[in-house]
Amino acid sequence: MAKRKLTREKISEAKVQVSGPSKGNQKSGKPVQAIGSYPQHMDDAYSHDDDEDEYVDEAVEAEENESEDQSELDEYDDEEGASDQFDGLLDGAISESESEDEAGDEVSEYDEESDAGDAAPEFGDDDESQEHEDLAEVITNSLSDDEDEDEYLSKYSAASEAESQSSVSSDLDDSGIAYYTTGADGKPRPIYHEIDPHYSSDDSDIEDTNTIGNVPLSAYDEYPHIGYDINGKRIMRPAAGTALDSLLDSIEVPEGWTGLIDKESGADLNLTKEELELVKKIQLGEDAGNVNPYETTIEWFSSKIEVMPLSAAPEPKRRFVPSKHEARRVMKMVKAIRDGRIVPNKPKIRPEDELPTYDLWADDLQDLQPHVMHIPAPKMAKPTNDESYNPPEEYLPSQEEVNAWNKMDPADREKNYIPQKFSSLRTVPRYEDFVRERFERSLDLYLAPRVRKSKLNIDPDSLLPKLPSPRDLRPFPIKCSVTYRGHKGRVRAVSIDPSGLWLATGGDDATVRIWEVLTGREIWRANIGDDDEAVQSVEWSPAKNCGILAASAGEKIFLCLPPIFDEETEVIGQELLAAGWGYAAHAEQINKEQPCKWIKPSTNLVSEGVDVVILCRQTVKQIAWHRRGDYFTSVSPEAANMAVLVHQISKHNTQSPFRKSKGIVQRAQFHPFKPMLYVATQRYVRIYDLSTQSLTKALQPGARWLSSFDIHPRGDNVITGSYDKRVTWHDLDLSIKPYRTLRYHTRAVRDVRFHSHLPLFCSASDDGYINVFHGTVYDDLLRNPLLVPLKVLKGHTVVQSLGVLKVEWHPKEAWLFSAGADGTAKLWTS
Repeated sequence: MAKRKLTREKISEAKVQVSGPSKGNQKSGKPVQAIGSYPQHMDDAYSHDDDEDEYVDEAVEAEENESEDQSELDEYDDEEGASDQFDGLLDGAISESESEDEAGDEVSEYDEESDAGDAAPEFGDDDESQEHEDLAEVITNSLSDDEDEDEYLSKYSAASEAESQSSVSSDLDDSGIAYYTTGADGKPRPIYHEIDPHYSSDDSDIEDTNTIGNVPLSAYDEYPHIGYDINGKRIMRPAAGTALDSLLDSIEVPEGWTGLIDKESGADLNLTKEELELVKKIQLGEDAGNVNPYETTIEWFSSKIEVMPLSAAPEPKRRFVPSKHEARRVMKMVKAIRDGRIVPNKPKIRPEDELPTYDLWADDLQDLQPHVMHIPAPKMAKPTNDESYNPPEEYLPSQEEVNAWNKMDPADREKNYIPQKFSSLRTVPRYEDFVRERFERSLDLYLAPRVRKSKLNIDPDSLLPKLPSPRDLRPFPIKCSVTYRGHKGRVRAVSIDPSGLWLATGGDDATVRIWEVLTGREIWRANIGDDDEAVQSVEWSPAKNCGILAASAGEKIFLCLPPIFDEETEVIGQELLAAGWGYAAHAEQINKEQPCKWIKPSTNLVSEGVDVVILCRQTVKQIAWHRRGDYFTSVSPEAANMAVLVHQISKHNTQSPFRKSKGIVQRAQFHPFKPMLYVATQRYVRIYDLSTQSLTKALQPGARWLSSFDIHPRGDNVITGSYDKRVTWHDLDLSIKPYRTLRYHTRAVRDVRFHSHLPLFCSASDDGYINVFHGTVYDDLLRNPLLVPLKVLKGHTVVQSLGVLKVEWHPKEAWLFSAGADGTAKLWTS
């Protein structure tokens, strides 16, 4: 009764699992209906109660037979070794039968015993059956003669007949994978859809392109094809390789073969196992080195945000002080902006504002618009008839004309050639003036004007400033009145006493001489230095009642009282010089180091009129007095921070106002009436306030090496002279840069001087000339100083590239004293 309880779904499931017909069906020889659907008459068969039990029994029996057949097939496959081929063939047959209409779901045995078997349509004829039988015969020949061969062929024939005789209920099957059309024989033919090659999963279930199943390929040796595709089309056999390909395939290639030859040994260059393994790793994208790609991460920097700092050290000062490096960079940028090398906020040039560019080598420049005032280049004159190699007879000159042409000057000739006649062009000689004419033509093109320019009708004299006439600016020195001769060698220093009667000079002969100004007579002479020590500077004290003369030679400064004054003046001077010895003794007791030593002169110097000697550390080049006559400065360029010293006569004391040297000092001078000290180095003139001991201003003359400077009597203007042949005028109220630069000398400027109360100043140079200028300074600050060149004084001779070395104005008159390298001193008067 358990068999009778099988449901309809169980029967269908059993039918689907069957892979071939039963043995009973094979023996009957009747076509088997395709598995996958059952015909309509089966529904009617289920309605008969009488046949129900019989149907169930037959279904169970078919299932058992199927399992027996499958076990026999497995044994046959194991024995013959062709299991893969037969399985593929049977699977293909079953898949095709299952994809058809579900009308052939029942086996043929049920059709024979059913009453409605006549109603089920049967498809198939003798031709199609014969084709299946031929195919079975081919398969039989390819297999071995075994006992199960007939049974296997009967199964395959039954499956093929079942496929061909499947009943069709409509043009499109229920599964939707195929549709039916009428074939050439008038029977339904299934047409399958194209397979979509896209797979959403892996390609492990991709079917083979060849659909012959388990049929061996040897069955198709006599055919040009090797099977059929899903649409029934032939799959053509691929082209076979040539004999050479077979030979190459048979050759064994050694492991690591590269086809290369080792240059050193000449043998084949093969790769080692290590190299092959490395290449394989590179191809697979693996790590070629012995590096572990999964190393444990080392947190060099913690990912946790710390609340407290790692160090308790205080913040460094540099975090609160502006960076000096950034300040330097900013200053470089500022300097570049001032110089114009960097233009901030520079507007961009629009394309229409750009200047047009033209191709100089273009053949056609018609698009170039000429200038409004354009002048075309001059053209060459066209050749005339007489320039021909075969001119007419009337153009040929006679012998007399040729002789006259030869006698004429080339500049007076009308033509630079004589017409000649030649029989042919080949007989024409080389033109001798060809290169000269080409050169003159090039000059014409180069020098020819290109544009007409309107010339301004301006008088050149109107462009010059209107200066007063020198005659209106008199008095000023114009001639040499007295020449003071007596020194052996150069005269380096000259000074006039406050009374204007006595002139003191010093030279290379180590002597100081005093001259009478008007007569030029030598009054007094003192030998104060050694033979190799020249007198560098001589200066009278501005105090009128003391008559002290200061002179420097080598490292010593000599304070003299020449015996040319009255007794009262000499007594005052001696008392002033002698009063300081007590202060000097007191300073020695304090043991304070002094920059200089005040010592008493020797007996010889006393006889010469020297009262005090100051011993310095380096050679003294210049001396300058204070206006009151108690202080004076000395300059020693080689003394570094002690280059400028201030000496006090009344106390025999010397002070060094500077701790550091800011360059090589050239000159130093006191302000005419303010407590200020002017110090000139090579490039700057620095002004120091002695009361506050600070730098107030630094003038920039723009010279490479300053030689001298002087201060205007009013104290608000300074003139400088330099070795680069320039004289500059500085207005202190205007700027630190020069107001005017005067370039009238051809060689180095040695000295410049202002007159004490007249609007005059002068400059002396190595060219042997003295330039005298008029310089008026107005009380109105809105008016600039008036500078007018007046006179060039010529009289000194240049010796060994040295001219005028020193100049000095007379304290009262418009007279000028000069000292030159020619060994003389001169007086220039108006």
